[in-house]
Amino acid sequence: MADIRPLLFFDSGVGGLSVLAPSRALLPDAPLVYVADSAGFPYGTRSEGEIAARVPALLGRLAERYKPRLIVIACNTASTIALTHVRAALDVPIVGTVPAIKPATEASRTRVIGVLGTQATVRQPYVDDLTARFAADCTVLRHGSAELVELAEAKLRGDVTDPAEYRAVLDGLFGQAGGDRIDVIVNACTHFPLVEAELAAAAPHRVRFVDGGPGIARRIAHLTAGQDWPERAAPGVAVFTAAPDPALVPALATYGLDRIETL
Repeated sequence: MADIRPLLFFDSGVGGLSVLAPSRALLPDAPLVYVADSAGFPYGTRSEGEIAARVPALLGRLAERYKPRLIVIACNTASTIALTHVRAALDVPIVGTVPAIKPATEASRTRVIGVLGTQATVRQPYVDDLTARFAADCTVLRHGSAELVELAEAKLRGDVTDPAEYRAVLDGLFGQAGGDRIDVIVNACTHFPLVEAELAAAAPHRVRFVDGGPGIARRIAHLTAGQDWPERAAPGVAVFTAAPDPALVPALATYGLDRIETL
C-alpha cells in the first residue's frame, strides 16, 4: 500500500507558504497539510512563554489528527522559541526554520547584512548564536516588523498594498548606522518572501534577499529519501484554527491546497 502520510507545515498565518512552495516543487507527489494558527496570529507580538506553551500543544493535536510523516515548523518565531519543546513532546521528525544568516554572509560583499524578522525573532539568543558562529566578521543589523507580516497577509488576500509602507519598514534597517552599506537582507520571517518583490522595489539601492525555504526543502527531501509516496498526490489541505478568510481561498489553491478545514 502507498504511504499516504502527509508532510505537515505549520505557521501562525500564511507565511509558511513560502516554505511549502519549494518543498512542493522538489517533492511533487507528497501529500500536504498546511496549518495556519489563525486563532493565535500573530506570533511576533506574543510573549515567549505563550508561544512555548501553545505551539507544542497545538502540534500534538495536529499530529494525532493528520498522522504526518514529518512536521515543518514554517515559522521563524515559533522555531526559535518552541522547537526544542516540540521535539521533546512528539515522536515525529521535526524540521525548524531559522534565519538564513550563514548564506547571507556567504553572499555579502560589503560585510554588512540586515536581518528582517518579527520583534520576537530578532531579539532571540538563537539569532545571537547564529551571528557569532557565521557572521563574526560582519556587521549584522536587525529590525523587527509586525507591519510587514500584515502586509504579506493582505497581499495573499488580494488586497492592494502601499509601496510607502514597505519603504517605512526597510528604513528600520537602512536608517541604522552603517545601514547604507547593507547588500544582503535575511528574510527572517516566512511571511516576508511573499512580498520580496515589493521589498526589492522599495529598497534605496539594489540588495539581495535570502531566506531558508530552499534549504528546508532539501532537508525534507533528505529526511524522506527512500520513502514511498502515493502515485498521485491528493489535494492539499489547508487547516485554520479559527474561521478561514474566504479571500485566501484562490491564493491557497495556487499552492495546491484545495481543501479547507478548521481545527
